[in-house]
Amino acid sequence: MNDLDGIEVLLVEDNPHDAEMTMRALRKGNFLNKLHWVKDGVEALDFIRCSDAYAGRTPTENLKLVLLDLKMPRMNGIEVLREIKADPNTHDIPIVMMTSSSQERDVVESYQLGANGFVTKPINVTSFMEAVAQIGMYWLLVNQSTSR
Repeated sequence: MNDLDGIEVLLVEDNPHDAEMTMRALRKGNFLNKLHWVKDGVEALDFIRCSDAYAGRTPTENLKLVLLDLKMPRMNGIEVLREIKADPNTHDIPIVMMTSSSQERDVVESYQLGANGFVTKPINVTSFMEAVAQIGMYWLLVNQSTSR
């Protein structure tokens, strides 16, 4: 079995510091057992579609959550969200937008495109860690999802 087959969480984050804090918060809450980090939207779509560098990966049946940054190089989070939610094979994957933006238009557009949540990243490290832990708790333990 490929190491990427057991993935439950996909973190799409171009900022290494934010990615490390997110992974640390998930690890602290014991949610990190099956997480993969990609650094931009193009790589995220390749991962989800099992294409290019991820061509050997089993399709998204084990993907329970995507934590998606909004502002990224090559392809931003809105474009990734639009692609995932427009595809019948991936539209039911829960996606939580995690961004430093709190602009109303970003929130509205994200929800209109099918985002399941929108979280503005707190500036304070402790608040950031708590927010990520709460996301993990809800989406990985509390929320009931369909099996694919």
